[in-house]
Order: sequence, then structure tokens, then C-alpha cells
Amino acid sequence: QEQLVESGGGLVQPGGSLRLSCTASGFALDYYAIGWFRQAPGKEREGVSSISSRRGATYYADSVKGRFTISKDNAENTAYLQMNSLKPEDTAVYYCAAVLSIEYPTESGLQGPVPVRSDEYDIWGQGTQVTVSS
Repeated sequence: QEQLVESGGGLVQPGGSLRLSCTASGFALDYYAIGWFRQAPGKEREGVSSISSRRGATYYADSVKGRFTISKDNAENTAYLQMNSLKPEDTAVYYCAAVLSIEYPTESGLQGPVPVRSDEYDIWGQGTQVTVSS
């Protein structure tokens, strides 16, 4: 069965950094896009960042642009979310998700989608808690 497991969450002071990991088992990430989402208590789930399956195209929510970096290591079957300059409002449970996304060739290189909505993803991890507090 396809599974995703998040790790790397914890307690950090404002301005600090954390790196979240998302490791896949039961399938290979080579042809899957990855999205990171978060949900704070009493709030709805929001998209944080996404990355395409192979070419490395990315999406970032306005609230995290310039602070977070998404990456994907297909050889390690793991995706990452590097979070810098963390703010208290970043406190949430962070989830990673995957969806099959086969990119296609063009004269300028590979093209394909960068899914950003939660309902575009099929496989979800259990989440990891990130708390930003002094």
C-alpha cells in the first residue's frame, strides 16, 4: 500500500528553522507531485507549497514565499520542506501529500502541473506538529 510518513516537526523559537521530511513507501516518487499543507486548531487546511514530479517547478503560498523551500529527492524517495524565519502563525500540523503527475516533453523541456489544491492529491501522511513559540 502507498504510504507517506512526515518527520522533523517540533518546537522552535520565532526566527528559527526546521526541515520537514516526507518519505514514501509502497511507491516511487519519480512521477508524483508533492504538496505540503498545514492546519492550525480551529482553522481550515491550507496549501503551503507544491513541487512537480520531475522538473522541479514549484508553488508557494504568499504567506511563506521567501521563507520556505520545497524540494524532492526522487532517488531517496523523500520530499522536504525547509522552513526558515519561522513565525508564530506558522504553528500547525503539517501534512505532505502526493499525486501521480506524469510530465510531458516540449521543445523547451518538461512541462506539467504543479497541483496546489488539497482535493488534487490522493495519498496523505499523518502529519507532524510544528510549534513556533518563545
